[in-house]
Amino acid sequence: MNIKKRIEDAKKTVFKQSEEVKGKEIHGPDFNKEINLKELLDSYEGIGFQASNLHKAVQIIKKMRKNNAKIYLAYTSGIISSGLRDIIRYLVENKHVDLLITTTGGIEEDIIKCLKPFILGEFDVSGKELREKAINRIGNILVPNDRYILFEEWINPILRELIEEQ
Repeated sequence: MNIKKRIEDAKKTVFKQSEEVKGKEIHGPDFNKEINLKELLDSYEGIGFQASNLHKAVQIIKKMRKNNAKIYLAYTSGIISSGLRDIIRYLVENKHVDLLITTTGGIEEDIIKCLKPFILGEFDVSGKELREKAINRIGNILVPNDRYILFEEWINPILRELIEEQ
């Protein structure tokens, strides 16, 4: 195959005319205008990635509330490790959730965060360096070992008492 033919074939592939795509245009909130919380949350619909799914979830929950449906919230320990824990706390305190479903790790992380906070770090910190400093990482969340030690000191007497009662 000669070079001109290869170039023409490559151009046909690279410069192929696309089909028109219809749907919601991607855009975020305009912070040059004053916006309230409702407008900010409504703007999530057009942001893309997980923000759009959050917007869909809010819309579903609004429909569920209209129909007096029971709202179940399930989450893993990673959610509790993050700042989303405070959103879940708010939802429970204000009776926006009827039932929580979580892992044992979710309960453990919640207790640990009550004892001592987790710290925002970076995703690209060396795991080896963190390990040498006895610091654990959950994504970009840093958890020094002392948090787990505090948890063990708190839970072990309770577990011993339960064993004795049994």
